[in-house]
Amino acid sequence: MATSVVQAFNEFLSDTVNLRQGETKTARSSRDWLVDQISSFPGKVDKFPNLYNEKSIFFGSFARRTKKRPLDDIDMMICLNAEGSTYYEGFTTISISASETAIRLHPLCNDGTRTLNSIKVVNKFVSALRSVPQYQNSETKRNQEAAVLQLSSYDWNFDIVPCFYTSPDALGRSYYLIPDGTGGWKKTDPLIDQERTTQINQAHDGNVLNLIRIMKYWNKRPTMPSMGSYLLETMILNYYAAKTTKASEFVDLEIPSLLQYIWLNILNDIYDPKGIQGNINSLTTEERNKISTRAWQDKNKAEEARKYESDKDYARSIRKWTEVFGGNFPSYG
Repeated sequence: MATSVVQAFNEFLSDTVNLRQGETKTARSSRDWLVDQISSFPGKVDKFPNLYNEKSIFFGSFARRTKKRPLDDIDMMICLNAEGSTYYEGFTTISISASETAIRLHPLCNDGTRTLNSIKVVNKFVSALRSVPQYQNSETKRNQEAAVLQLSSYDWNFDIVPCFYTSPDALGRSYYLIPDGTGGWKKTDPLIDQERTTQINQAHDGNVLNLIRIMKYWNKRPTMPSMGSYLLETMILNYYAAKTTKASEFVDLEIPSLLQYIWLNILNDIYDPKGIQGNINSLTTEERNKISTRAWQDKNKAEEARKYESDKDYARSIRKWTEVFGGNFPSYG
């Protein structure tokens, strides 16, 4: 129950949208313990690849602090030591050729070759995780590019992505090579996403993260097809990267313009800010149109809610915001 719009949004963010502080602390501690276990694999697990620990990173929305409730997955990239191996770019995938001295990588290559098979690498992580006594009652499996660990004691998965870090190319740029889900490899660099999120958020006095999380909540409501979380986050960051005035600490002031931006821009191709993937808007034309229509309708409702608030009719404003965000939005009273 809330008697003002500000109170309603504060309660909504605290009780429904944002991760619980205690849960976040527990998750980070569990994540760090898992990393310590993986770091010991080369000395404990037969022929487990040597690691390049300095380049292992946390990535994804949990690491960027843009994760909304519930906390369902935590991503990490564990970097392997290539030991002089080389990579080659094809039309659709990247192949890695294990060097003669990288003897721990040889069993993970395609049969009769030195071409490193990323599925075998992920499965090596899966089997190694099962050897940890504390994880014996947990579910461990491969899902595309990641080894997925579902602890029996927590609600979230750990998605563990093996990777290699490349030497600088002709332009002086290095990449992470991660599994592509079919045995080959692909380029990425999550550090660019993390740095971009931090820079844009800081430029707006730390007010962008709440907006990303609350719009992710809106995106998951069953009123339209959902766009990918990373696509939505990219769009919001694009909006604030170009905005000349700072985002307000009061999220309701920002939501109408964000919905307007989505209404207009979801119809277009959206390009990877890392300059690696190209267009990341893989939605069909029908899906784009449905999301655009919903954003336009909710923009109008948000503008009505703002007008009611300006007129100090907080009850009607809160009821109108409930039409945008659903029944978990606090009621007036």
